Amino acid sequence: MNEASAPSATVTALRIRRTETLATLVRKELERMIVSGELKAGDRLNESALADRLGVSRGPIREACRGLEQSRLVEVVVNRGTFVRQISLQDALDIYDVRSALFGVAGETLAKRITPSQLSILSDLVARMNGAADDLDANYPLNVEYHAKLVEFSGNVRLMTTYRSLAQELHLFRRRGLVSEGSMAVSNREHRAILDALAKRDGARAGRLMREHILAGKNRLMKLAEAETGVAAEPSRRRRRLTAGA
Repeated sequence: MNEASAPSATVTALRIRRTETLATLVRKELERMIVSGELKAGDRLNESALADRLGVSRGPIREACRGLEQSRLVEVVVNRGTFVRQISLQDALDIYDVRSALFGVAGETLAKRITPSQLSILSDLVARMNGAADDLDANYPLNVEYHAKLVEFSGNVRLMTTYRSLAQELHLFRRRGLVSEGSMAVSNREHRAILDALAKRDGARAGRLMREHILAGKNRLMKLAEAETGVAAEPSRRRRRLTAGA
């Protein structure tokens, strides 16, 4: 290849940037499919089928899968492929405990610094969740965004990074805690109480309510799992694999 036909460094950089951007977009779409339950725990990610569906080559699919593996949403099984990760009920319960502590800190911090604009955003999300109290597919993404905004608005970057990592894993289970009848309405009443405490800049109450909110979600998940198995929670039984969204 002569100098005239060789791609310039700028062109090469643009191509790399385009590939990275495409892989990021693909990763976000795969995350959405996992969060929504479209891709369930244990499902195999077929690179060719996903490439055809998303209108991309297999390269960005492969790159996106590597990112999802790092965030522990998928796992690679040698000689078999990439699968949406399955986590045990006990793993999920442990994550809830850690998440509740982080959420409490976020609430205490946020109450001291929340702005009218942030309150407006959170209030809008609560109103939209209330309007979707009977529609899990519509409610769940709003629920995820509400929790993410509470942590983001706290301004603690380390807390936000740790929380997001845990929340990513918990996507494999969190929808299950909202499936039972009336759970979304109960959850949203808790959301409104948190919002009220933040509006009043009551850090102690906001932190307590946010910790209790996460633990309430944990309890809903435990009750649902016990109802499905017909067995009261036992450590040995809790560790059995349960598919997300089942």
